[in-house]
Amino acid sequence: MLKVLGAQIKEFKKDSILTPVFMILEVIMEMIIPLLMASIIDDGVNAVNLNHIYKIGGLMIVMALIGLWAGLMGAKYGARASTGFARNLRKAMYENIQTYSFANIDKYSTSSLITRLTTDVTNIQNAYQMILRMAMRAPASMIIAMVMAFSINARLASIYLVAVIFLAICLSFIMPRANKYFRQVFEKYDDLNASVQENVSAIRVVKAYVREDYEKDKFAKANQNIYNMFLKAEKLVVINMPLMMATVYGCILLISWLGAKTIVAGGLTTGEMMSLLAYCMNILMSLMMVSMIFVMLSMSYASAKRIAEVLTEQTSLRNPENPVMDVRDGSITFKEVSFAYNKDSKPVLNNINLDIHSGETIGIIGGTGSAKSSLVNLISRLYDVTSGELLVGGIDVRKYDMEVLRNQVAVVLQKNVLFSGTILENLRWGDKNATEEECIRACQLACADEFIQKMPDKYNTFIEQGGTNVSGGQKQRLCIARALLKKPRILILDDSTSAVDTATDARIRRAFAEEIPDTTKLIIAQRVSSVQNADRIIVMDNGMVTAFGTHDELLENSPIYREVYESQTGGNADFDQNGGDN
Repeated sequence: MLKVLGAQIKEFKKDSILTPVFMILEVIMEMIIPLLMASIIDDGVNAVNLNHIYKIGGLMIVMALIGLWAGLMGAKYGARASTGFARNLRKAMYENIQTYSFANIDKYSTSSLITRLTTDVTNIQNAYQMILRMAMRAPASMIIAMVMAFSINARLASIYLVAVIFLAICLSFIMPRANKYFRQVFEKYDDLNASVQENVSAIRVVKAYVREDYEKDKFAKANQNIYNMFLKAEKLVVINMPLMMATVYGCILLISWLGAKTIVAGGLTTGEMMSLLAYCMNILMSLMMVSMIFVMLSMSYASAKRIAEVLTEQTSLRNPENPVMDVRDGSITFKEVSFAYNKDSKPVLNNINLDIHSGETIGIIGGTGSAKSSLVNLISRLYDVTSGELLVGGIDVRKYDMEVLRNQVAVVLQKNVLFSGTILENLRWGDKNATEEECIRACQLACADEFIQKMPDKYNTFIEQGGTNVSGGQKQRLCIARALLKKPRILILDDSTSAVDTATDARIRRAFAEEIPDTTKLIIAQRVSSVQNADRIIVMDNGMVTAFGTHDELLENSPIYREVYESQTGGNADFDQNGGDN
């Protein structure tokens, strides 16, 4: 884990080295000052030597200024190193997430990834800055102060050693128990972020169903869980403060009492007594800093593990050593294909055998959960088959360069997504170099141009995040146009005209047949009217292909298809009205 995270320090190694160097320099200056103070008292004030007081006083000012400068430099380089480290962590995580296959993405919730990129990285940033500054300063200050105290009077300094051992034992009992709660709290952050994300993204549905109070209660519950976990951890951590203060005051009392007796006995000077009290505060304040470091490290340990998980996650899909860089045509062949989302789970596709010719229009119909989307996801290698072979252009999809394959297999997913930006910017996701004329032509084929022309800024109209300022049907048509700009060998429409009226649906399919006849078109639909004029239709049920043929053949040979057809034609006026145009 440390190796994985440490690799992201990169160009900030110099800052990470300079920070503790300056912190140690600051400590050295601070440790010298009590000795100079003792000299002023013993050799200046008691000896009535004004010249010595001026000389040592000036030296103390110089030491204080050097310490101040070292502290400022330590803060500067520490801030640069920690913020740079956090920036690199976020960048590395985000870039690695982009390489994930669908199988990898399925392992993490969106809210969990957001928490790791934000809250967890912030924890690591704070912990790293504390490690560079406090974790170097506190032990160094404690050790040097202890050595200086023992050099003055070993008997009195042994009080500090006992205090340090006592507090270390107390910390060893407190911190492991607090660490357990800190580990759990970040899992609760995932739940909180999930609640916020779901509520904000579906705010229209929440208001439509008047579920504001329910969502408030759900958020309050997630928020309360975090509060409870932090409270349990803090209750343990705060025990450290009264223990620390009791130890500090106990040491001061013992040093004062025993020190006064030693001065009277002639074994200690007044200046040395003042130095010992100064070192007492240094040692115990350093120990307090160490305890704070343990608290921060306890909190950041859970975050570090979660970040390392994302960084070390390897995509389940990889390019072959010598990938095929050209997709010959849009033919698709399934040979004894089975597929399961996890090794231990039940297969969602069983023994699929299909032979689809290049340029064919293929309809896919079946009930909810019949694995229609799973079938087409394998074509662009969003997932790998569990067994069997899937060929595109006569070549196994696992032999292609994935970028080449996916550029030739355009998919309009069931859940259409538009990004914040203009309509043109969204369309150019299909082809970043597409001209405005090409974008307009793609929109005409997708029947999107007609509503775009009515917008105030036409193709420069700004689309809000998630496409909230366009209707569901408009969003679907824009996504189809975006896919067409790829000029693919294979076009997959995964129930992507469900929000479009049947007349517009028919016009889109007619445009496909006339304008892109050489492109293989796979159309997943719930309406028979959307697929009945396809060259052939796949009927799926429970992860299996139960029938494959033309509309007429399926009416005769497929009970499932015939049942769907009769139920829709018997109760859907739109179908009867527009069926002849399909």
